[in-house]
Amino acid sequence: MPVLRSTFIALSHNRSLRRFCEHSKIGTRLSSRFVAGTEIDDALRVAESVNRQGMTVTLDSLGESVTSEAEAHRAAEIYHQLLDTIEARKLNANISVKLTQMGLELSPKLAEKIASSLAQHAKTSGNFVRIDMEDSKLTQVTLDIVRRLNALPETRGAIGVVIQAYLYRSQADVEQLLADGIRIRLCKGAYKEPAEVAFPRKSQVDENFVLLSKLMLDSDVYHGIATHDEAMVAAAKAYAKQQGIAPERFEFQMLYGVRRDLQRTLVKEGYKVRVYVPFGSEWYPYFMRRLAERPANVLFLIKNFFRA
Repeated sequence: MPVLRSTFIALSHNRSLRRFCEHSKIGTRLSSRFVAGTEIDDALRVAESVNRQGMTVTLDSLGESVTSEAEAHRAAEIYHQLLDTIEARKLNANISVKLTQMGLELSPKLAEKIASSLAQHAKTSGNFVRIDMEDSKLTQVTLDIVRRLNALPETRGAIGVVIQAYLYRSQADVEQLLADGIRIRLCKGAYKEPAEVAFPRKSQVDENFVLLSKLMLDSDVYHGIATHDEAMVAAAKAYAKQQGIAPERFEFQMLYGVRRDLQRTLVKEGYKVRVYVPFGSEWYPYFMRRLAERPANVLFLIKNFFRA
């Protein structure tokens, strides 16, 4: 499985394959399991459907590193439209944003300015912005930006961040974020990282995930535990029950198109579930990371592709 994971992560950076997949009918058909569509309206239709099933949503306009300031502002404008439409349609949804899409690798100041504008917009409309975490070389600058914005009255409480359990540093980061009262989405991590910065074995990542989940559940801040791993879900449920932590104090988060059965089961059991709904034409890197995270998705796609 580690070889398959490494292969898909490597393929996520293949520009030729990306161009082919993002512009072919076969690629679009394959990606439709995990990507809501290419347009805002596609994502909104899915969000409404997910809400009707008793679950909340986080919307993500797919795209990563931009090459100009104008491109970063165009990407941000999509999120401003989403915030307005969520409010107008009274959807139970928030947004997830990558700082590289907001120009982080061009200028951290540019990315922070754009993120601040989105967080202010979210706060005035009673919403929330989650800053996604990318590879480890961007961890510190991402956390610095989130902490600075959360410290400002005009954006406090309207911005949160993602922590990846496979990084050695994550426990210290979680403890600092909890001290700051910042909402966390905890996931295992989907990038290929060197052994100097990340746990090399799945068992170690799982152990750290459970540890960090407990730290988050013990806090008074509302957090998201993002996993499709039933063992991790069971561990969080057992700890919450043991500590008398009510189900409404946290939520499980899962990806659109992945483990729908588990999503429905958790809702029936009275837990809060948020579905991460991505959309947009630049879906290829996201799609390949989903296959890397869970190789079972490959067999599922092949089976359903030939059945259709």
